Amino acid sequence: MSSAAEQEAVAGREAAPGARATGDGRPAVAVNGVRAIAPPPVTVPVRPGPPAPLGARFRTGPDGAAGTGFALWAQGAEGVELCLFDGHGGESRARLTELTDGVWHGFVPGVLPGTRYGYRVHGRWDPWTGARWNPAKLLLDPYARAVDGDYGTSGLPPQVYGHVRDWPDQQVADTVRDDRDSAPYVPKGVVVHDDDDWSDDRRPGTPWADTVLYELHVKGFTQRHPGIPGELRGTYAGLAHPVAIDHLVRLGVTAVELLPVHQFAHEDHLLRRGLRNHWGYNSVGWFAPHAGYAAFGTGGQQVGEFKRMVRALHAAGIEVVLDVVYNHTAEANELGPTLSLKGIDNRGHYRLRADARRYADYTGCGNTLDVVQPHVLRLITDSLRYWVTEMGVDGFRFDLAAALARTADGDDVDMRVPFLSAIAQDPVLRGVKLIAEPWDVGPGGYRVGAFPPLWSEWNDRYRDAVRDFWRPGAADLREIGYRLSGSSDLYDWGGRRPYASVNFVTAHDGFTLRDLVSYEHKHNEANGEGNRDGTDDNRSWNCGAEGETDDPGILALRRRQLRNLLATLLLSTGVPMLVAGDEMGRTQRGNNNAYCQDNETGWVDWELLGRPGWQALFDLTSRLIALRRRHPVLRRRTFYSGHAHSADGLRDLAWFTARGTEMTEEDWYAPTAALGMYLSGRDIPDRDERGERVLDDSFLAVLHAGDEPADVRLPGPPWAERYEVLVDTGREDQGSPPATPHLADTTITVEGRTVLLLRVVG
Repeated sequence: MSSAAEQEAVAGREAAPGARATGDGRPAVAVNGVRAIAPPPVTVPVRPGPPAPLGARFRTGPDGAAGTGFALWAQGAEGVELCLFDGHGGESRARLTELTDGVWHGFVPGVLPGTRYGYRVHGRWDPWTGARWNPAKLLLDPYARAVDGDYGTSGLPPQVYGHVRDWPDQQVADTVRDDRDSAPYVPKGVVVHDDDDWSDDRRPGTPWADTVLYELHVKGFTQRHPGIPGELRGTYAGLAHPVAIDHLVRLGVTAVELLPVHQFAHEDHLLRRGLRNHWGYNSVGWFAPHAGYAAFGTGGQQVGEFKRMVRALHAAGIEVVLDVVYNHTAEANELGPTLSLKGIDNRGHYRLRADARRYADYTGCGNTLDVVQPHVLRLITDSLRYWVTEMGVDGFRFDLAAALARTADGDDVDMRVPFLSAIAQDPVLRGVKLIAEPWDVGPGGYRVGAFPPLWSEWNDRYRDAVRDFWRPGAADLREIGYRLSGSSDLYDWGGRRPYASVNFVTAHDGFTLRDLVSYEHKHNEANGEGNRDGTDDNRSWNCGAEGETDDPGILALRRRQLRNLLATLLLSTGVPMLVAGDEMGRTQRGNNNAYCQDNETGWVDWELLGRPGWQALFDLTSRLIALRRRHPVLRRRTFYSGHAHSADGLRDLAWFTARGTEMTEEDWYAPTAALGMYLSGRDIPDRDERGERVLDDSFLAVLHAGDEPADVRLPGPPWAERYEVLVDTGREDQGSPPATPHLADTTITVEGRTVLLLRVVG
């Protein structure tokens, strides 16, 4: 029979519902006329070993023999082979015969740290019922603590797919099993031995209310830094370098929020276009630091390198928060590759549609992990605890967290699901910083303000309100009032506090701060998707020209707008989050979806910091953060009441018009560009460590978003007798504020598009 004819015959048989592989796991059919399974490799003996913990653990056996215990959850499988690889890629196999509660396990003497390994899992091939076992595919241990190798640089090889990717009839391609061996083309897990007890580490333990987050990419932050040795740029060691940490300390941030550092894979469509997944939201290993960011080797050395980075940051008083992706994996949908969970137990790990052949996709990435399944919940919580207890991290930001809170049928999001309950009762996890991205792409998935106590949330309503306020004609005073004062309308329930709101104006996903004031439209042509990717809802204003310009007036206005946005963010109640490089004018040239730009577009340009205008922006940002640190009224732990707490009628929070009068209900709906926010340092309901009342200065912040100067009357007694200017974003240089205080109940002129911060001095 010809190859084409054989393909047609196989399609008719293997694509039918209920098709089966042969009982011994060998191919039921030939693929492209060639038998792909080679003669069995050398087998190695396996001794009994415990079913817990999962993964690969180096230890000494009962007879004193050193070796490694292996345990893999694969409940529906018919058999599991452990595959061990030598330094030349030679493979030996050990069949795990012990099965306990869905876990295949055993102990292999002589397997030492540094050994590369993977699994072949046997079972039925029946995609119509969700069964996608294929022992020809070497699978990555989801509990692997280190990973060596990648999936190719110019496209995923066809061998890494469990089905025949290039089958003539693509309608049924995912149902035709591909029996070519994938082992030469896939990364391997690495046995790691680590007995670090962290006794020399001191976690900063920064309270939530005092936290200033700084979102950065390990490679993007360090790749172009001239002070970091070339061999360390783009790595964990580069981020641990003194010059990198010095920048963070001088800026004043208290925590770095690292874009994904779990082992991830690059998508095939990107590799074929000469691009790579830069951000890393394509996880394949939840215990392994991404090997691509390791400077000193990928045979387990990346684990120690990551830990040294955490220690260095902790020593500088900086916490480490990981952006984690537990909602989906790099295996995509039914047409995606078979890398790990899909081949271990597809139905046991993923949410499937009613027909079971297709995947339920609430993430926009092809699949969704089924967190309602106990073993999937165990995988996630084991991973989280590992990063806290053994890797030293201080918290997590959960990508598309609503997908983790979906009900068993997936139709709704419920804050009582097992995942959130497990976190709440876990003695390790309930004590770290937990941040939700409170949405996914499924029905009912937008849940800003709905996550329970313990959780903080990315507040995109803050982002939109601030962007709208500072662009022409879009301000909503009521909305900006709530956002500036801690978003009590969203978070004042169930004992939640203002720090439940993570305030941000920009994030990795979208325009940089400089691009927000330089572009009104996305410019994503370099991504190769016809500029269709990325959001069109940017709420940006280019200040009069699209993109780069030499016009000095436009450039000055843009820098002023940057100062306004940063001042607004850092004077707002809640937890501010900055994005690496925004403090010095980083640009992506209008690309608002630079997920695949692992190049100068996605890397911080450190040359900006030496240029006068951008150095001044850094200095202002650092000064504002220092003001937050010194003044507890700017980082309140409780919501404002808005009520008078003394006989003189002074309130903890008051709003003023440009006329110097308190805002009325009608004023909140009036078309105006100037808003005054008074924060009383006399009315902070907190106590210090000695039980004494916390007292602070009082402040008046004036935000004027109009283009023309405005006459603003400063509130008189009881609010103040005099005011002194601490910050004036109308001035590039903040080093010499006016020496003479302003008398209360007098009128001052505020330049257009300006934030003034005035301190009450009498």
